[in-house]
Amino acid sequence: MGPLRCALAVCLLLLKGSEAVSYYEYYAPGGAVTSGLVAEGDTFTLNDKPILLMSGAFHYFRVHPAYWRDTLKKLRAAGLNAVETYTSWNLHEPRQGEFDFGELGEMMSPFLDIRSFLQMAQEEDLFVILRPGPYICSEWEFGGMPSYLLRDPTMQVRQSYENFQLAAARYFDTLLPLVADLQFTRGGPIIAVQVENEYGHFGYGDEPRDTEYLEFLQDNMVANGFGESLFFTSDSPAQTADLGSIPGVLMTANFKGNVAENLDALKQLQPNRPLWTMEFWTGWFDHWLSGVHVTWSPENFATALETIMMYNSSVNFYMFIGGTSFGFMSGANIITGWPHYAPQVSSYDYDAVLTEAGDYTEKYDIVKEIFARYNPLEGIVEHPEAPPQRTKTAYPSVAITEAIDFPTLIAQHESYETFDGPQNMEELPINNLNGQSYGYIYYSTNAFLAAPNATLLIRGHVRDMAQVLVDGEVITEPYGGVADVNGFGFWNGLDKELTLPGKDAVAELSILVENLGRVNFGKPDQFNEKKGLWEGPVLVDGLQLDEWRMTPLEFKTSQINSLTGWTPFAGSFASPGLYRGEFEVTGEPQDTWLDMRTWGKGVAFINGFNLGRFWHPGPTKTLYLPAPLLVEGTNELIVFEQYTAPSEIVFSDVPILH
Repeated sequence: MGPLRCALAVCLLLLKGSEAVSYYEYYAPGGAVTSGLVAEGDTFTLNDKPILLMSGAFHYFRVHPAYWRDTLKKLRAAGLNAVETYTSWNLHEPRQGEFDFGELGEMMSPFLDIRSFLQMAQEEDLFVILRPGPYICSEWEFGGMPSYLLRDPTMQVRQSYENFQLAAARYFDTLLPLVADLQFTRGGPIIAVQVENEYGHFGYGDEPRDTEYLEFLQDNMVANGFGESLFFTSDSPAQTADLGSIPGVLMTANFKGNVAENLDALKQLQPNRPLWTMEFWTGWFDHWLSGVHVTWSPENFATALETIMMYNSSVNFYMFIGGTSFGFMSGANIITGWPHYAPQVSSYDYDAVLTEAGDYTEKYDIVKEIFARYNPLEGIVEHPEAPPQRTKTAYPSVAITEAIDFPTLIAQHESYETFDGPQNMEELPINNLNGQSYGYIYYSTNAFLAAPNATLLIRGHVRDMAQVLVDGEVITEPYGGVADVNGFGFWNGLDKELTLPGKDAVAELSILVENLGRVNFGKPDQFNEKKGLWEGPVLVDGLQLDEWRMTPLEFKTSQINSLTGWTPFAGSFASPGLYRGEFEVTGEPQDTWLDMRTWGKGVAFINGFNLGRFWHPGPTKTLYLPAPLLVEGTNELIVFEQYTAPSEIVFSDVPILH
């Protein structure tokens, strides 16, 4: 019997024979609270009672709010006593000083009522571990930070840089007071708050990290009313030791299979404090073009979890449910090998305990079985019934009936002129001078193309992928294989050239550039990653082109819903275009997936909502469509296809992740 179970023995004897209670009834009987979560000795205590923390990561912004309660119930039914979540700065403050906690009426606004989410967790008998950022990694666009930070040419994110600290403080000064009264010590669910995320990795070798920045964040949290909660940092101690920590703040561990190595290192670093596995990675995420959907076997998962429990370590599953990076919110990694920049797919299934759509897995059964053996309150705290699986369906195929060609699409968006060469997305004077965050940017100019051929040269790299058009005709070929990423039009190609058809005349030269996701994990110098064409000049036959018209294609819901110029579908365009079809839903809508295997590359929208990216090489071949995004009656599907469009959209009742 471990030390925590010994410490609870007397309490259990006193409760023996009584009816099962909730966690809140056990740890705060009658609502009486004298102490929050304390991390001293070998065991956590909550309100002066020993507690083994068993929690799961669930990002409210990745699961439709209509499914929040259902998902929380599934966590609780598995034996968990807490839920962990990040907050998304770039969603909650989409423009400087303009905050969205559910009120702005934009595409993701319904997902952003964090206060309701936290209250719902308490209603479902779960404590909350809050990781507010400002940086969250999470395979999320720019690690959760807003792109307008990059308008500062000398920006240094996650450091003691004044403009970053001012921006982070503005966010915290709005977010934290909104939820401070929901701390456990005030009758709410929040028991612990993270100061920063994997900060030991944010540096080089054994060089000291910027502890002044970490202390700035902690001081801000205290000033905003969070001095009552337990503070922690999270890192992989076997790799980063205590580089990401600050004195007095609990260190926790992030890892997958190397349990003993990390927990031994953590115990050595803080021998008089309890162990906490803040991120036990239940699976992994997928990159575009990787050719494989990453999985982790249930057997290895079970072995690792059993080892964690034998260490008497509290544990948080990352992820318990991955959900979806809807819209353009998936991030990217900078990696040492090919292809150096690796953007993530929209699905965040993660091979987690629950699937992207919230379905049970073999790992779910493993969690229930192991927790039933190690939970010190087993037999004392009640276990609710697990909710039933939600019905999935494959709706009949939808015929494409209308289309908008690329010139008509571009004409419906405002353009901006520059005489100093092409600018990056973030520099555009749009969105109340916050620049362009997501989507595509279309550069267009006029250039003399000598016969028989002309040569286009883009200095530096494309950020992140480009299609070239001459007089509206696409010149670049679609992705055909791994070698393409080193060539023209892709992020890996440096100073690449493209042969253009010679006209011996002036022609319209256009370059459509896609932001495939800003980096979410890396070293300090890897976070200054602006999007578009900006690393160097663009030249034709050695002549630098400085005059450009730039058109942002953000594909906001308001823009999708206001499109005009639809014409009857008569086959695929030879250049990018929009394609539209409608279908009827009779009765209550059901979860489904768009099967995009016959499409090339682009984005899909349901009733104006951006479901995410598709790309023929995969690995992901489907886009999850949760039922709450459908309506009973007529539903509209729109697809932006960059290459060749088929004549229909097909549904599936199962995901195709590889």
